[in-house]
Amino acid sequence: MATYIELQKQIEALQKEAEALKSHERDGVIERMKEAIAVYEISAEDLGLASGRGMRSGRGGPGGRRGPQRRAEGVAYTDGKGNTWGGRGPRPRWLKDALANGAQLTDFAKG
Repeated sequence: MATYIELQKQIEALQKEAEALKSHERDGVIERMKEAIAVYEISAEDLGLASGRGMRSGRGGPGGRRGPQRRAEGVAYTDGKGNTWGGRGPRPRWLKDALANGAQLTDFAKG
């Protein structure tokens, strides 16, 4: 049977191992989150992270989802299939794929 001190040493070693694993996995999680944020055009406000802004009526409080209520003037590019991009931040996957297949950015310009 292990002594208290031996168990404490095992706990410390496991905590260090867990932190190292967490750090390693964190990079992949952040990358997937960035991709999803770009694809779905998620803003800091959508996530409830926008500072200095209080609750707005009709939005379900801070961080409420905009969904289809997104302002039309914020859309600069569309594929006509419901995919849009405001022209700011990383290009979404649908646009990257289309450009890689020979499309031009001007093909998607909302005008």
